Amino acid sequence: MEIRFLKRNLLQRLFGISVTKPPGDQGCWSYGDRKVILDLDRVPELRQRGGAVRLEGKNLPERLLVIHGDDGEFHAFRNRCKHMGRRLDPVPGTRSVQCCSVGKSTYDYGGTVHHGPAKEPVETLPVNRDGTKLEITF
Repeated sequence: MEIRFLKRNLLQRLFGISVTKPPGDQGCWSYGDRKVILDLDRVPELRQRGGAVRLEGKNLPERLLVIHGDDGEFHAFRNRCKHMGRRLDPVPGTRSVQCCSVGKSTYDYGGTVHHGPAKEPVETLPVNRDGTKLEITF
């Protein structure tokens, strides 16, 4: 796996500022019964490969990162690096996600660590697509 790093300035790395934003339409997703339902018609951020959104709040047990992977599939991660708990961002063209801190722990889509100080895999969640709906199960 080729390791590339997202460009961030030193302050962004020190404070762990993620480049992935919440969806513009917060009504595009709901959480209940240990499942997130995401309406792809309302999430333009996920229309192209490499697109991503972070989901937080609405009684989610943990924050999530949802990406439309470079492999064409949708992937969901517990959005918490195993090194320092910072958020993750996708790294375009690499089939990986990376911690937004100075450690730059990098994981493949299966959650395996490929670079950085993290010692454990990041947690992935099952994603099922039914037409324009994604179902992510905790």
